[in-house]
Amino acid sequence: MAKQTMGKDQNGVFHPGKGKPSGVNKEEGLGIQGTAPEKMNEYIEVSEKYTSEEDELDPAVPVRHPNRNTSKGADNYKGKENKEESNKSNNQTFTEERATVAAEQLPGVLTKELFTELSNYRGECCISLFIGAHKEGVEVNEHYDPIYFKKQLQEIARRLKDKGSDQAYAEKLLEPGYELVRNNDFWTEQSPGLAVFIADGFFKYIKMSSPPVEELTVIEPTFYVTALVPLMTSKEYFYLLVISKQCAKLFKADANGMQIVPLELPQSIEEVKRISGLDATTFRSGSSGPRAPRYSQEGAYHGVGGGNPDGKDNMLVYFEAVDDILWEKVLNKENVPLVLAGVEYVLPIYKGACDYHNIWPEVLTGNRDQQETTSLHKDAMELMKPYFEQRVNRALEIYMNNSATGLTSSIAADVIPATYYSQVSHLFVTKGEHIWGTFDEMANELLFHQTPDEGGEDLIDNAVVKTLANGGEVFLLEKERMPAECQIAALMRF
Repeated sequence: MAKQTMGKDQNGVFHPGKGKPSGVNKEEGLGIQGTAPEKMNEYIEVSEKYTSEEDELDPAVPVRHPNRNTSKGADNYKGKENKEESNKSNNQTFTEERATVAAEQLPGVLTKELFTELSNYRGECCISLFIGAHKEGVEVNEHYDPIYFKKQLQEIARRLKDKGSDQAYAEKLLEPGYELVRNNDFWTEQSPGLAVFIADGFFKYIKMSSPPVEELTVIEPTFYVTALVPLMTSKEYFYLLVISKQCAKLFKADANGMQIVPLELPQSIEEVKRISGLDATTFRSGSSGPRAPRYSQEGAYHGVGGGNPDGKDNMLVYFEAVDDILWEKVLNKENVPLVLAGVEYVLPIYKGACDYHNIWPEVLTGNRDQQETTSLHKDAMELMKPYFEQRVNRALEIYMNNSATGLTSSIAADVIPATYYSQVSHLFVTKGEHIWGTFDEMANELLFHQTPDEGGEDLIDNAVVKTLANGGEVFLLEKERMPAECQIAALMRF
């Protein structure tokens, strides 16, 4: 083994040979370069986009061969520094500037105008995503929803790649989605369902009041909107009154939710006395006259005797005062059901004081004073199922009564074209069903496809949109409630 010699200067000091010793200007350790703190967010963002599991590259990311010559076409050789040419050479990478589209939330209850805006949107690529989500529980603590949402975005990127879209285009479309993945507040304030609509320069979402009928992703030239039909402004609604000796609250509710009606209602018999100047032994008389807040009218009350009044009489005075305000401010213009909620022995007393004609026969019993609104609405909807099913029951009855007249059909080849020509008054769709294909409205030519990957559209979704646009009604039903064994059926106008 040859000895390494060291040179000596004129002062007799030895020096190492040319070149730097291996340890000079190097940090000790494993040789792995750390990530600068200011670059950490960028590192996390890139990791989230291009990995599906820990240390696992997402399948949608294109990978070049490891032996590929990355310097092909460039003037690169030992001893010469690469210099940029005055004109742009082929080895430069062009990065398209991403459009800054912020995710926008749409209302949880859709007006017909907003539904129409979504359903009429057309583009080269319209992505509709429906998933379930969680408001609370271990799924929120373990970040289940953002992880699942990220996987759906990665699956969309893979499908776009299969359809021939380049990576830059997919990144541009999905960038607002990855921003939502990193937004912790977004996932801690979720609803049971999430609907997302993505197109070039378009990213909007809806927090759904109930989970979607099915979790799915649809990529078409239009958005898939059939799953939004239950979110449209409901024609049916009702009022709910929470009533007790120390509480009175009125809510207005429909199939999608419930909100408190802003009214200044007395919250006890003592409050009634302060407002009216009456003692605790007076109550509203049964004298005739215009319906108005009579607890403040002179001569409208009489006593029940001296001394301490009975508790039931006190409640009656209080409930009459509440009922007067409800009638004057709200109920005199209404004909919808009023549901009562309260302790069992209180409700008959309120019924005796109430002059509104449409009190729902069933009640919500128990102390409801502090019940959370969402929970109270859920209990009320169970009670009101027959009320909300009246419209669909009538529609099914009309369908059956006309089944022998030629004005009904459960054949998709007949129903789908009819929706385009304003023939359908009532459309019945089996929940979760899809029929893929194309329809040429001008030529009246219908073509069915076996899969959604053959360049067609969801024809059931198109039929739903056309029926609503032409003033018809749409009912999404379970398979066993359909008027026939079919995916789609219709009652025709002509």
